[in-house]
Amino acid sequence: MKAHEGYIMIDHRASPGTPEVPEGRLLEAAMLQCAHCNSMQIKNPGRTRERADCPKCGHMYICDTCALEMRHPDYVHKTYQQKNQELYDSLTKVNYG
Repeated sequence: MKAHEGYIMIDHRASPGTPEVPEGRLLEAAMLQCAHCNSMQIKNPGRTRERADCPKCGHMYICDTCALEMRHPDYVHKTYQQKNQELYDSLTKVNYG
């Protein structure tokens, strides 16, 4: 398993189920974690189009939403960790002005 991949198991073999996993079924699937927004996506084995990656993040996986965002001309590249750190800094900054 790669650093940005995970695994999910949803067991509805003894429950009423959900629309995604009906009653009496077991779902086991690989998951991918986006380097830009940290969202987790269930990897669709039937997907035919390429999954996006970010060259500035060492070609780590990025979700379709972040890939679309990257195409905007005024896009500024930031990883999830950078965005998180900026938010933390802005919340803990003391204004002595």
